[in-house]
Parts: sequence; structure tokens; C-alpha cells
Amino acid sequence: MAPIKSLFVALALVFASASVAAPIAAAQGTTVIVIDQRKIMRDSKAGKDIQTKMKSIEEQIKRELETTSRSLESEGKSIEARTKNMTPQAVAADATLKSQVESFYKKAGEFNRTRQIRAQELAITERKAWNEFFKALQPVLQEVVDEKKAQIMLDRSSTVYTNPALDASATVISKLDTRKPTVNVVRERLPEKKQ
Repeated sequence: MAPIKSLFVALALVFASASVAAPIAAAQGTTVIVIDQRKIMRDSKAGKDIQTKMKSIEEQIKRELETTSRSLESEGKSIEARTKNMTPQAVAADATLKSQVESFYKKAGEFNRTRQIRAQELAITERKAWNEFFKALQPVLQEVVDEKKAQIMLDRSSTVYTNPALDASATVISKLDTRKPTVNVVRERLPEKKQ
């Protein structure tokens, strides 16, 4: 059984080698350049601008939610202390306490919905900013491909090894910095859902 298994493994390797070698042979004479998209997003002026503005919007949202969060936390601790040794039946029998507990859960639910809406707003804002970034990046990439007379551009993350001489990221960043140093990042607002 082992010799047959070895034969299948050997055949699989031969076919795999052939399937890898064929595109390599076809690509001989092809100019390939590589970019590091993460580096471009991180190190370009536009990328840094987005990161700074998104951090500012995120901090603004946190500040907006902080007052309600602290108030709910305080109210929750107070209710917890008052109901600590009470059974659910005892809480239900005290009309005032029952009303306070119900009111607290309603406010907590509304706060969680608001928090989810703010998280969605943040995600939409970020997505739109990066869409604008990539829209500005496309002609820059095309220009670099044309200048280098390349037929193929790969992202570094999709390669196992890249000769540093093939990396055009610095050129892309320089051109993008000149053309689009900032990105318009506008906080998106979603309508509040009433329950």
C-alpha cells in the first residue's frame, strides 16, 4: 500500500509542478512590480489623514455616549444594591421599585441601540473615506504601471518573496502625497430608530 501511496504523491507533485511552471514560463519577459497596500494606506499623507480624522470621530462618539453610560452604570449599581437580597416576586410586589427596574432596562435597551447606531455610523464613515482614498489611488497605480512598463502589479501580501527592487510602494506614496494629501472624512449620521 505504501508504494502506491508514494506513486500518487509523486504524480501529484509532478502535476503541481507543471501547473506552477506553465504560468512562470508564460510570464518570462513580463515586467512585474509589487506594492505594499497596507504601507501605502498607513504611510501616505491621505492614509494618515484618514486615520487621524477617524480617531477624532471615534473619540467624539465615545464622549457623546459617555454621560449616558456613566448614568446607567450608576443607576444599575443602585438598583442592584436595592434588589440584592430580594426575590423577583418581592421586586414585582414593590410597585415603585418595579417601575424603576423597568425604566432602567428600557433606558439600557435604548442606549444599546444608540451605541449600535453610532458603531454603524463609524463603520460607514470609514468605508466612505477609504473608498475615496482608493478612487484617488487608482490613477496613481496606473501611472506607475505605465512608467515602469509593467504588465503585472501584485500586492506584497500575495507574494511569498519579493525582491526589494520590484517594490514600487515609495513611488506610489510620493505620487499620491502630491495628488491627494487629504481625504474629506465626514461623519455619517443614521436616523435614530424609535422603539
